[in-house]
Amino acid sequence: MEKVNILLVEDNEADVLMTKLMLQQAGVENGISVARDGVEAIEFLSKQNQFSNAISPDLVILDINLPKKNGKEVLEFIKNKMQDSPIPVIMYTSSSLEIDQAFCREHNVDLYLIKPTLIEDFDRVINIFKDFITSLSN
Repeated sequence: MEKVNILLVEDNEADVLMTKLMLQQAGVENGISVARDGVEAIEFLSKQNQFSNAISPDLVILDINLPKKNGKEVLEFIKNKMQDSPIPVIMYTSSSLEIDQAFCREHNVDLYLIKPTLIEDFDRVINIFKDFITSLSN
């Protein structure tokens, strides 16, 4: 599989580790950068401050519940301010609220994926990641 640069926007260290493990198990060859809050994510994407030399991601994996700026604000930034170089966004969150899902649909999220809570669901999520990332390189 082609190398994909991913920006993972997640404040929970356990979720960062689990997401990296799932991507690895999916056989995804990637460079993963991590932003711990919404402000860091926007700075990374804008190449501001300590991220002036950041590699532009091919994909953003974004949580909704983040400090400073939430995932909805980051999604709006990506879809409204970065139209010249669109980046696919997977909203990867524990929120199953219809209001969150509707907001993301309205803002053209590429995939809304609820974090698994049962061990049996991890394989399904791994395959979804793999299929989505494979489709990026086609």
